[in-house]
Amino acid sequence: EVQVAESGGGLVQAGGALRLSCLGTGFPLDEYAVGWFRQAPGKEREAVGCINSHDGTTHYSYSLRDRFAISSDNAKNMVHLQMNSLKPEDTADYYCASFDGRAWGGCPEELFNYWGQGTQVTVSS
Repeated sequence: EVQVAESGGGLVQAGGALRLSCLGTGFPLDEYAVGWFRQAPGKEREAVGCINSHDGTTHYSYSLRDRFAISSDNAKNMVHLQMNSLKPEDTADYYCASFDGRAWGGCPEELFNYWGQGTQVTVSS
């Protein structure tokens, strides 16, 4: 059974950094695309970015690309989201998701069919 699970959320002060992790089980990570999404209170879910683990190519939300970075550790079947210079507006539930394939040019949510339960990130001002 394909599953993904997030970890690493928490409370951080504005300007700080946090690294989220996504552990995949039941599938070989290097054959899947893995994405990070977030949903702030009262807002729709949005894509943060995604990675094709087989070659490391990444795509990011344009507004986040300078502060966020996605990487994969295929040996551990994990994908990480490094978030730097965090702002209160980054407060959200962050979700990891995957699909069997490649993300070309972006991270359309409808492609991702395996989702984690989410991890909460709160950035205090």
